[in-house]
Amino acid sequence: MSQEVKQESSARRFFKGLWVTFALFGRVFRILLLVALVLGLLLGIVYTLDLDEKVRDQFEGRRWELPARVFARPLDMYEGQQLYADHLEEELKLLNYRAIDKPVETGQYQRQGNKFVINTRGFQFADDKEPARSIKINVANGKIASLAYADGKNPLDLMRLEPVLIGNFYPRKNEDRVLVRQKDVPPLLVGGLVAVEDRKFYEHQGVNPMAIARAMVANLKAGHTVQGGSTLTQQLVKNFYLTSERSWHRKIKEATMAFLLEMRYTKQDIMEAYLNEIHLGQDGDRAIHGFGLAAQFYFNRPVWELKPDQIALLIGLAKGAGYYDPRLHPDRALERRNLVLQVMLTEKAITQAAYTESIAQPLGVSEKKPSGNSPFPAYLDLVRQQLQRDYKEEDVRSQGLMIFTAMDPIVQLTAETILQNRVGRLERAQRIPKGKLNGALIISSVQGGEVMALVGSRDVRYAGYNRALTAQRQIGSLVKPAIYLAALENPKKYNLATRISDGPVTVKLGSKKYWQPQNYDRGNMGAVTLLKAITLSRNTPAVRVGVGVGLDKVVRTLHDLGIGGDIPAYPSILLGALEMSPIDVQQMYQTIAAGGSYSPLKAIRSVMNPHGQVLTRYPLTVKQVASPEAADLLIYAMNQVTEVGTAKELSSTLPSWKKVAGKTGTTNDKKDSWFAGFSGQHVVTVWVGRDDNKPTILTGGTGALKVWADLFKVLPTKPLQVANSSRLVWVDVDQSTGLRFNPACGKAIRTPFIKGTQPQQMSYCEPPVSADPVAPEPATAAPLPPAAPVVVAAPAKKKADSSGWIDDLMQ
Repeated sequence: MSQEVKQESSARRFFKGLWVTFALFGRVFRILLLVALVLGLLLGIVYTLDLDEKVRDQFEGRRWELPARVFARPLDMYEGQQLYADHLEEELKLLNYRAIDKPVETGQYQRQGNKFVINTRGFQFADDKEPARSIKINVANGKIASLAYADGKNPLDLMRLEPVLIGNFYPRKNEDRVLVRQKDVPPLLVGGLVAVEDRKFYEHQGVNPMAIARAMVANLKAGHTVQGGSTLTQQLVKNFYLTSERSWHRKIKEATMAFLLEMRYTKQDIMEAYLNEIHLGQDGDRAIHGFGLAAQFYFNRPVWELKPDQIALLIGLAKGAGYYDPRLHPDRALERRNLVLQVMLTEKAITQAAYTESIAQPLGVSEKKPSGNSPFPAYLDLVRQQLQRDYKEEDVRSQGLMIFTAMDPIVQLTAETILQNRVGRLERAQRIPKGKLNGALIISSVQGGEVMALVGSRDVRYAGYNRALTAQRQIGSLVKPAIYLAALENPKKYNLATRISDGPVTVKLGSKKYWQPQNYDRGNMGAVTLLKAITLSRNTPAVRVGVGVGLDKVVRTLHDLGIGGDIPAYPSILLGALEMSPIDVQQMYQTIAAGGSYSPLKAIRSVMNPHGQVLTRYPLTVKQVASPEAADLLIYAMNQVTEVGTAKELSSTLPSWKKVAGKTGTTNDKKDSWFAGFSGQHVVTVWVGRDDNKPTILTGGTGALKVWADLFKVLPTKPLQVANSSRLVWVDVDQSTGLRFNPACGKAIRTPFIKGTQPQQMSYCEPPVSADPVAPEPATAAPLPPAAPVVVAAPAKKKADSSGWIDDLMQ
């Protein structure tokens, strides 16, 4: 074989081998490629299934962490209801109703003197739904004189104005939104969104390839991003599930999830989610999500009351809420709004007439953004305390609860103004350094114990230290009603005519230990009736009575009246060496005002979930903890405190028909000034003092009483019905002896008694003798000699048997 043949054969074998090698490699490559494709397909399926599960879990479960909304009481309206015209208008303003000449839409009203025409919005309450109505109402002499539908054809027996939103409890992410349904938003909002953001929304399956292609071409020509190709569904996915990361991986994930979302849910579901999810603004740390909240945030109105120009502005914000912020960048916002209006006109979402009218409108954004912080932080603290007994903190912050309270916004605002003004005046009058004097005030209803207003500080908008709930201060003479109530519950030994020594008293505390309390004026009035001792807030009689009934009995009475926690049975508590918060004092006086019936103070009436289901109701609970007859006598005595006693200033300050009862309280060195009292409708506690616990030079009568009087001058209330119970009888008694009055001598004091306990013996005196038939002059009773100091041993802490002491204590 020739050399050439050998070389050709060798080359053939080489190429044949090479071909075999390539063929083998190709087969392996194809196998590997097939395996890779299969693995890729499997991984893609797993990845897609994982995304699908994520889409379903969040979209079908709880889509958002929703803040809890806290509402004031609704304003009930019916003929005869107590209401003033100015108060009604103030409430309408708090609800962001707009005053116009002729109301034609919801959220509008007209006022002419004391007559109103109101187009209400309606509201879903915990028990029923109040429809939107057009009503006319006439207010006269502090009452609703007439109530009817605005057309004048039908009367209206009862209706409720929607409650004022007074606060929110936000999720930890601080996202805020007001959920809306698509049926509740103007059709123009949905039509405008489709026209501006996604014209093929109802045609594509989550991704619009043509829109993406157009955007890529436009962006390449411009050299930067000028147009987006995302559909509304993709925008929802980005906001709902993903981050703002810019990458191909995120884009692929976004497109896949958008496709899955479209496969599983209707266009209406997706649009409704978009309406509630889109980010439309920022208020500090609070993120404004959804058109429901954005309508309130920018225009102070619900979304269904938006005009076309306002709808266009909100749609424009979807492109960039920060960049087009109308409060920070009004020129940009106006330009963007007008562009949106132009697109809406081009796409026939609005008519030419609507466009012409809208384009001429200013931005119309409210100058001051509605704060996400509660304007009533002190009251919200009380709501939170009550919620914590029944709900987890996380549920309160994320479940979208609707919490209906008893707060009266008009009473709350009135109380805030009065406390601020009067405490400021007291501070200046006493030359206390500016800002050092502070105060707290609580108002509740006599029947039911609902807290209508709570002021925790002069700085009423400061969400910080709440003195009304947490400040523990000595209460001074505010404790005395509990002492006398404990005594009056033993009518065989005590009544209002019982005489008690006002002289010096020494209480033996132990071996060689004595306590010698004194009267505030260091004086001695001799023997005084129990009524006079209460009226003038005498110290030594209170100590004598307290030791007489037993310290343990006084402590039990305090607990029965609603004071929780440990109360040491020391004699010093009889003069108020006992620390309480204003809310504790309020509870104690609430029970007294209700005739000895204990009802826990409460802020919340009911709690409802976002679907209108009532989760919890807080009904009235009542427990009789004191003798009603004894409470009647005590209330009469406390009324006398305001007529002729330490708070007699009220008798000349308040109108004569505003009968009230109350008690002053002053602590050692005048560090704390208190007044707690009640009318027939309201219970009010006021504390005034310094946070640094330095003296204020104010007594209960010169400090807290001034605030209390200022409030009751303007607070619409019902007068106190004093000792008119059939359980009592009235008897004229001699003020010097406490016996039945003898017309021949002495001075009569008409006094109530529990039936069967009134004095039977008549006061004795020598009748005047006269030879002539002239009307005799009553003889003057000889004054009693000063009482000697009485030394009594304080009872053991665990035993308080008062029998055997009472005779020694009576003078």
